[in-house]
Amino acid sequence: MSCVPGKRRTADVTLTRRAAVLGHPVAHSLSPVLHTAAYQALGLDGWQYSAIDTTIEDLPAFVRDLDLGWAGLSVTMPLKHAIIPLVDHVEPLAQAVGAVNTVLVAPARCGVTLTGTNTDVYGLVEALGEGLGSRTARVENAVVLGGGATAASTLAALGELGCTSPRVLVRSLARTTELQEAAARMGVTPRYEVLEAVAAVGAMRLAGIVISTMPAHAADPIAQAFATHGAAPSGVLLDVVYDPRPTALAQAWAAAGGTVVGGERMLLHQAVEQVRLMTGRPAPLAAMDAALAGALAVDAATP
Repeated sequence: MSCVPGKRRTADVTLTRRAAVLGHPVAHSLSPVLHTAAYQALGLDGWQYSAIDTTIEDLPAFVRDLDLGWAGLSVTMPLKHAIIPLVDHVEPLAQAVGAVNTVLVAPARCGVTLTGTNTDVYGLVEALGEGLGSRTARVENAVVLGGGATAASTLAALGELGCTSPRVLVRSLARTTELQEAAARMGVTPRYEVLEAVAAVGAMRLAGIVISTMPAHAADPIAQAFATHGAAPSGVLLDVVYDPRPTALAQAWAAAGGTVVGGERMLLHQAVEQVRLMTGRPAPLAAMDAALAGALAVDAATP
């Protein structure tokens, strides 16, 4: 590939390295807490991590200005699809899922090369492992709520755990085209059904795993139906939302006696993998976990 003058700038390599989470909105993100704690524990004194509010329209210009002062980016909604054509390489898992949540910056003849990858799948697998413990036999019977970008990563995670035919409950079957294409690339064969709150409760209470990928409060009607109609669940619920925490669905599930894994656990583990990829060092899980717990405690105490 020939060099394009001005495409990306080359910076002097110093001890200072930058990383950031991009998204819109992004002020609520706990990624800076996690990554900063990792840098401190690893003794990377010159490293800095920030949250930068970035729209889809702003993204191309931001990417063009990346230089060797940058170690990488965390990418959140609504940019996980939009970033794909802006990077030089996309790793196979991210390509299959159709979503990039991590961009790695490395030296190249033209200045820098950008590689898109996906650590959400890793985060989901690790978070589910916390809830499942030794109950891995229950993995085969899984229910996924929602059909967006995180649902695609969820299908990949379930595939890694051995579940290749989960039930996927969505509000509109007509809007599952991208998810179906991603599933085909990954070799999984979900069963798609229209999400209706009372019917969803019956499927959920018999499932070994339930993963809600729905936005904040979108699953509240399901939580209400579960509180009214649901018997004791037999499996593990992972709700990827961590703000608010706990979600109404997580509260209803726990009140009925089910095991809940909060979305902050997925956030933690995907950040652990990002730190490893961006720094080239094993991430300090304990330090990052402690920082996350501290931040959540502060949030809970704030009126």
